[in-house]
Amino acid sequence: MKLDLDFYSQSALEIAPLLIGKLLVRNIDNQIIKYRITETEIYYGEEDTACHARFGKTNRSKLLYEQGGISYVYLCYGIHYLFNVVTGPKNHPEAVLIRAIEGYNGPGKLTKALHITKDLNGIDLSTSDELWIEDDDYKTSYTTDKRVGIDYATEEYKNIKWRYIIKD
Repeated sequence: MKLDLDFYSQSALEIAPLLIGKLLVRNIDNQIIKYRITETEIYYGEEDTACHARFGKTNRSKLLYEQGGISYVYLCYGIHYLFNVVTGPKNHPEAVLIRAIEGYNGPGKLTKALHITKDLNGIDLSTSDELWIEDDDYKTSYTTDKRVGIDYATEEYKNIKWRYIIKD
């Protein structure tokens, strides 16, 4: 079952662990491919010094301020697109980065495998027929750890355990 706007309206703090084990679904040339989400990371508010919203609402970060349920896709290091799920209420910038799926460990590897580019930035994940997330009632467990690749953040936000990793 495709996740709906009620699901995405929850806080990133609630959604990030719930996305572990869900299916990331992509329609490429009418071929539906599905991969289980195995790792996520939270980016939460202007106070989070690792979040793109740390400088306030800008052209780059404006989608983070939208109502949860849309995609936030951006180019990292000019090389890799990264796919995030915007969550929570309008005007509170927060998102969950999908860091890994089955067979693709790394956010840049998964977007390349699924052909996720800037063209999918800002789409409604609850109604899109190109990219969405499904719940097939798969149950799993996870562990937490520090986020990756955020050396520019303050110590508090570098060390917070906002990364969720599937155990099985």
